[in-house]
Amino acid sequence: MNVTRKDVDALNAVLTVEVKQEEVAPQVEKVLNDYRKRANIPGFRKGNIPMSVVKKQYGQAVLVEEVNKALQSSLNDYLNKEKIDILGNPLPVPVDEIDWSAPSFSFDFELGLTPDVKVKLPNKKAITRYEIEADDAFVNEQLERLQKQYGSLVPTEEISKDTELTVRVVFEGSEENKSATFSVDELKSKKAVNTFKNATIGDLHKLSTKGLFKEDHVLQRVLGSIPEKAIEVSFTLQERNNRVLSDLDQEFFDKVFGKDAVKTATECKTKLKEDASGHFETQANQKFVNDMTESLIENTKFSLPDAFLKKWMQTAGENPISAEKAEAEYAKSERGLRYQLIESKLIQENNLQIKREEVETFAKDLLKKQMLQFGRTDVKEEELNDIASRILGNQEEVKRISDQVMSEKMRQLFLEKGNIKVKKVNYDTFIKEAYKK
Repeated sequence: MNVTRKDVDALNAVLTVEVKQEEVAPQVEKVLNDYRKRANIPGFRKGNIPMSVVKKQYGQAVLVEEVNKALQSSLNDYLNKEKIDILGNPLPVPVDEIDWSAPSFSFDFELGLTPDVKVKLPNKKAITRYEIEADDAFVNEQLERLQKQYGSLVPTEEISKDTELTVRVVFEGSEENKSATFSVDELKSKKAVNTFKNATIGDLHKLSTKGLFKEDHVLQRVLGSIPEKAIEVSFTLQERNNRVLSDLDQEFFDKVFGKDAVKTATECKTKLKEDASGHFETQANQKFVNDMTESLIENTKFSLPDAFLKKWMQTAGENPISAEKAEAEYAKSERGLRYQLIESKLIQENNLQIKREEVETFAKDLLKKQMLQFGRTDVKEEELNDIASRILGNQEEVKRISDQVMSEKMRQLFLEKGNIKVKKVNYDTFIKEAYKK
């Protein structure tokens, strides 16, 4: 089989594959002989069907199948031998009609070529890497939240912003009802605040869901879903409680951190600060990687074979899609594709290979962290190895963990070679600056 290449431009090419009858004839003959032995054709005994009859009934279908197999094999061999990097898969150029009795057949395939990507590190504009400090204000806020969580409820007649209201919710025109609890501070509607302020236990009030709560997630928690448009909902006040903070005693420390892990208020605050610092570091790392990724996408300029990729996307899935749908899908996936090519180049240039032992170590570290969350501090190495071995027997899990290992390698590369500036902030400042809130 003969394969020739014609470059349309730097990002598009056409491969022409010529398949001769004589090259596939032996395999066609073999398949037809198998058919002859197994086929059931009326008027003939099984195994004694004349070859001429078999060829007449199955010959062209078998020829088409064997030619297709030869085409795929030739394409793959050529692409591997010539080391041609492509995007998507080769697209066959439609042919109006094929003369299957001809001595040879010629087929064209469109290729989308991988662009030459040049990534510049260090990046020109410095990326901020936040170092978030769990300051005293944050630690005290978290401690108070935990004291509330493990505190006790005391009925009250007068409400404040911290008062918790328990209500029965009845939807207009429905017998369906449910109980829900929310704090006065979560209410946005002044009418609702005044209603519950003056209500007595057992009172029923109708309120609109429009502007009822400050946050949509509270409305979803109370109603079970967020209505498409404002509706009237009946609320019956069941309880009105203030939460008394838990004492900073050993019982509280044991509930929060596990038995005897913490014994004083000072140790409690130190532990909260350590836990927060670990959580903050994860958030700061993710923000840093996201910002560096966006910077690389914006500043690494290269062209893509857009028209080819949109055409390829029409037939790439299980079900074909329209050109308009492919256009929309491509618009959503283009940035992701660009970063894949950038990342691939960085991996190649910096020899960022993933070793099996790195995946195993990462998996065991994840297991240790998960077990610590459930108070398991005495996990033996043998148990870890056994669980990790079972996890890594699943190829999807291996890929997921390998992706996490590579993400960490990329973060370390950005730290090593990127143009970065470190900024130390508290958590509130981080949220305001990093997410513009």
